[in-house]
Amino acid sequence: MSTLADRPNTALMVIDVQNGVVGGAHERDQVVANISTLVGKARAGGVPVVWVQHSSDNLVKDSDEWQFVPELKRDDSEPLVHKTFADSFEDTDLEDVLAAAGIGRVFVSGAQTDECIRSTIHGAMVRGYDVTLVGDAHTTEDLSEYGAPTPDKVIAHTNLYWQDHRAPGRTAAVQETAEVTFTD
Repeated sequence: MSTLADRPNTALMVIDVQNGVVGGAHERDQVVANISTLVGKARAGGVPVVWVQHSSDNLVKDSDEWQFVPELKRDDSEPLVHKTFADSFEDTDLEDVLAAAGIGRVFVSGAQTDECIRSTIHGAMVRGYDVTLVGDAHTTEDLSEYGAPTPDKVIAHTNLYWQDHRAPGRTAAVQETAEVTFTD
C-alpha cells in the first residue's frame, strides 16, 4: 500500500540500540530481548534487517557507548546506516538502502521513543513508506525531571497515536513482537 512504486518488500529497522543510548532505558532488557526476537524472525523469513547507529558529541563514534548492545549481533551482510540526526533518513543513505532492496514497508524498533523513533516513523511516512511500530520493542530514558512524562507514558502515548495515524496511500500500525510476521 505504500506510495513508492515497485517497492513491495519489507524490512526491519533496528534504531540506535547502542550501549550509551539504552543503558538506562525503561525496561531495557525486555526491549532488547524483543528486538532480538524480531531480528531472528526477520532473518528466518528472509526479511532485511537494517541497522541504524547514531553518533554525536555525546555518543562518539567507535567508543564503547557508541557500540550496539552485546545482546544484538549485526550480520556483516546487513546494511548499516550511520546517522547524526534524529530522523534516520536525514542526511544518510537510508533511502538508497531501502530503494535498492525494493522496500516500501518498514517495521521500526529501537530507541529513543521520544526522539529518534518518533522522528523516523514520521520521516518514513512522509517519504511514502508503510510504517509498523513494534509497540514493545522501543524504549526511552526517564526525562521526567525535565518535565517530560515518565517513559512508560511516552511509550504508551506513541503507540496510541501511531496505531491510528494515516496518510493517503500509506498505512501506520502498531504490533507487539509476538504478532509480527513481516507479511501483509
